[in-house]
Amino acid sequence: MHLLTLPPSPALATSIRATAQVFEDPKSQALLAHLQQVAPSDASVLIIGETGTGKELVARHLHELSARRGGPFMAVNCGAFSENLVEAELFGHEKGAFTGALSSKAGWFEEANGGTLFLDEIGDLPMPIQVKLLRVLQEREVVRLGSRRSIPINVRVLAATNVQLEKAINAGNFREDLYYRLSVVTLELSPLRERPGDILPLTRHFIAEYSRRLGYTDITLHPEAQQKLIGYSWPGNIRELENVIHHTLLICRANLIRAEDLHLSKLRLERQDDSSRPQDESADALLQRAFQKLFEEESGALHEKVQEVLLGTAYRFCHYNQVHTAQLLGLSRNIIRAQLIKAGELVVNKRRPAPGIPQARLANLSL
Repeated sequence: MHLLTLPPSPALATSIRATAQVFEDPKSQALLAHLQQVAPSDASVLIIGETGTGKELVARHLHELSARRGGPFMAVNCGAFSENLVEAELFGHEKGAFTGALSSKAGWFEEANGGTLFLDEIGDLPMPIQVKLLRVLQEREVVRLGSRRSIPINVRVLAATNVQLEKAINAGNFREDLYYRLSVVTLELSPLRERPGDILPLTRHFIAEYSRRLGYTDITLHPEAQQKLIGYSWPGNIRELENVIHHTLLICRANLIRAEDLHLSKLRLERQDDSSRPQDESADALLQRAFQKLFEEESGALHEKVQEVLLGTAYRFCHYNQVHTAQLLGLSRNIIRAQLIKAGELVVNKRRPAPGIPQARLANLSL
């Protein structure tokens, strides 16, 4: 079994990242073969896949198979920074460049010099930063915020996204020239539901890993539990599988995981059940009747009200997950976040730490 795991770290105990990837299913084996072909080059790679499919793991494997393996591997979540801070974080800043810049600091590109920089959620970058990123990739140099001096860099860039950048380009939210610069090579990670051959090997890995952490031995997976795992659609992919196994080990009895011990989300099942409703009870019909009632009541600011109800309902349906809400509504995470704040669904602490604080930087690393 070809297994990829994240490097040991105390932070993994509370991490929400998918921490393992296997290549047993034929689709995964084809991906691995392609990955091994392109890894030795310095070409930029765009990794596409749903949330929780293990994009950072693939990026790390590309780095380890390249000539840059002795250099740093830096992972940055582009959606984790405010628009005001993202430029300073990526390209660095000089002392006094903005309020709170008490000293000069290198950005992520400088820190990854000689190695690989992984830019996750690349689709969330604001348009002005996309322009500057394109220039950095073309010129192979950065200019810190508040400086006029260019600094040469030698960095391989790997980018990842869980949204369709082609649609973002058509909507005017992503630069076409940057897309082509990033996607010299494209690796598409299939969702877990489309590669069932990986489900049980991943399950066994997570059972072994969490058994070790919890001090358990000789855990057995009942055949009915195996079938339940294989038959589930896994909307949260590997990350969801990992969390399900962790929870199951906490509640299983007599070292046996039974089918009833597996607490699986009803999110995807509820969507499937909608298609089995009678035609006169379809979601479209119900929605039309709701609009008709609103029209008859002559409610004011109807468009704004509908938007707020749609946003709030989607946010709760996705268990208050901004990324899943953005995917459900076909919008970017930044737009969803701004609308949630405006609607009062999300409270933001306006006292942000200065970008020079190492802990703030560490906290923003994620897949």
